[in-house]
Amino acid sequence: MEQLIRRYNCAIEMQRFKSSIFVGLLAALAGCAPGAPPRTAAERQAVAGAVLPTFSVPAPDASGLVFVAYGDMRFTDPASSMLSQPIARRALIAKIASERPAAILINGDIPLRAVSEDYHVYHEETGLWRERGLRVFPALGNHEFAGCVEAACLQLWWDEFPALRGRRWYSVAIGGEVLCIALDSDAPLLPASEQRTWLEAQLAGRDPRVKFVLIIMHHPPVSDVQTVKHVDHNPRANELSLAQYLRGAARPPGPRFLVIAGHIHNYERIESDGVLYLVSGGGGAAPYEVDRTQSDLYRESGSRPNYHYIRLELRNGRLSGEMIRLSDYAAAEPHEWDIMDRFELNPPP
Repeated sequence: MEQLIRRYNCAIEMQRFKSSIFVGLLAALAGCAPGAPPRTAAERQAVAGAVLPTFSVPAPDASGLVFVAYGDMRFTDPASSMLSQPIARRALIAKIASERPAAILINGDIPLRAVSEDYHVYHEETGLWRERGLRVFPALGNHEFAGCVEAACLQLWWDEFPALRGRRWYSVAIGGEVLCIALDSDAPLLPASEQRTWLEAQLAGRDPRVKFVLIIMHHPPVSDVQTVKHVDHNPRANELSLAQYLRGAARPPGPRFLVIAGHIHNYERIESDGVLYLVSGGGGAAPYEVDRTQSDLYRESGSRPNYHYIRLELRNGRLSGEMIRLSDYAAAEPHEWDIMDRFELNPPP
């Protein structure tokens, strides 16, 4: 743990400097060189604080803890329905509100473009969530960086989600048994990167009661690899490196891992190396067809759009999930829903 904390601190320090000439000297001054003594007690405590969950959602009094995950809404002018379907967006928002979840986890692509007008549409259409006091925890997608320079894009993001100001990734303790980690797949996830080092410290320093680690992110580490359609949405090296890391992190007796990504406007469920990977990109963006591989546990074929959300429930130490799809998506006021997929994660041994 001490080594991970020191690595986290080093990554923060080195991020401030770009010249390799002075890296060795700066590392020594920062207490990062091999064998360097720890910082002062106050500084160690400040760094160790980074290992604690950023936010916490208390478990309700009831025995079941319900939360929701989905993504790829692309909120924009409701008069436009080519790149995002406003009727489906609004139906999903109302249905999710009816679940009264302890947390809503969004895996990115909230706006169509990173402009104040599209964030305004998000704010307006999700007003019901705020009326009901629902807590929203989003991850950054690639459309959060569309149409502006990075600093300006992030400013818009933080203006809409002020509790996240200054953060591109963070963690949420949901009750005592679930740790949710929101990653930014637009930033490096490679070994020794700042974000990866932070992630490793979070997992190493997790509460021993945690049985399930839920990772939300935009670009999928594992998905149906396409050879014809949307091949540019196949897993990239950045996310593949994360999958390789999780392969070791998910070994018993550690917690169970569930990764929910988006970017592909459909639904997929694949289990790989002890980790369950979901693609949940049915929040309203223009649907994508996918050619399903043998590893995909969701077998429905056809071109019907999968506008959907994932309902997760923790009950009696088990985490169960359902993919709930909007059935009458072509209706003027859709209101019919089907459970199209179910899965369950048992607690670690």
